[in-house]
Amino acid sequence: MRLLKTDDFSSVFSLRRSIGDAFFQLLVAPNGLPYARLGLVVGRKADKRAVARNYIKRLTRETFRQNATCLAGLDVVIRARRTFDRKESVAARAALLGLFDRAQKWRV
Repeated sequence: MRLLKTDDFSSVFSLRRSIGDAFFQLLVAPNGLPYARLGLVVGRKADKRAVARNYIKRLTRETFRQNATCLAGLDVVIRARRTFDRKESVAARAALLGLFDRAQKWRV
């Protein structure tokens, strides 16, 4: 349930269906499969410390895992726009869930 190959990422990036907020940007493309696939982009621009980038990835993967059924049929690439710590994790998770709700309209 992960996007690993460059071609998979490229197909999502080229479609340019994007929504975002202060924490994340979601790029969405239909995949024609009965399940959703996730790709993550958390660069050094989000945070220079690897510990903080890994925390963002863990929280994002877990939120996606818990809500993957509502995104069935989509390839989703999540790009972190800024860092957040444990104090802001509830707000970041709520923002991600809101983006997931908005992304459901692109399902084929």
